[in-house]
Amino acid sequence: MMRSAIKKGLGFGLTSGIITTLGLMMGLSSSTHSKIVVLGGIITIAIADSMSDAFGIHMSEEAGTKDSKKQVFEATISTFITKFILALTFVVPFLITELYLATIVCIIYGVLLLGLITIYEAHKRKDNIFLELIKHLSMLILVLIITYYVGIGVSTYLV
Repeated sequence: MMRSAIKKGLGFGLTSGIITTLGLMMGLSSSTHSKIVVLGGIITIAIADSMSDAFGIHMSEEAGTKDSKKQVFEATISTFITKFILALTFVVPFLITELYLATIVCIIYGVLLLGLITIYEAHKRKDNIFLELIKHLSMLILVLIITYYVGIGVSTYLV
């Protein structure tokens, strides 16, 4: 059975990795229309945001629980590794196809992955799967819409 601290890191890393990477990808894609900029952004976020989130989980675990140092470390490391690897998986479509198609593939991949995670967790907690899917996928779609238009706004008004 997987330890609670590792589950926490996995759950946070997966969810944050999907939403953050897709949001960044959408904003950069809509503002620059440059595959190299999007690739650089994804790789940068894989490193910087994974480390930042892992440190955030570390600080949260130290402040909010009486977990052992080992459990705090497990949550920290599992968050970093999960988010880092997941973010890098979004690079693959950009390496093998053009910007527009890669963006679509990544969105579909992210929606499917978040949907599967949501279904698994909702089933495990005996929550209403449909309502959980609506809630989680709506948040992802909202992030995609906002970052798309922020990218358009940046390229239109700030460049």
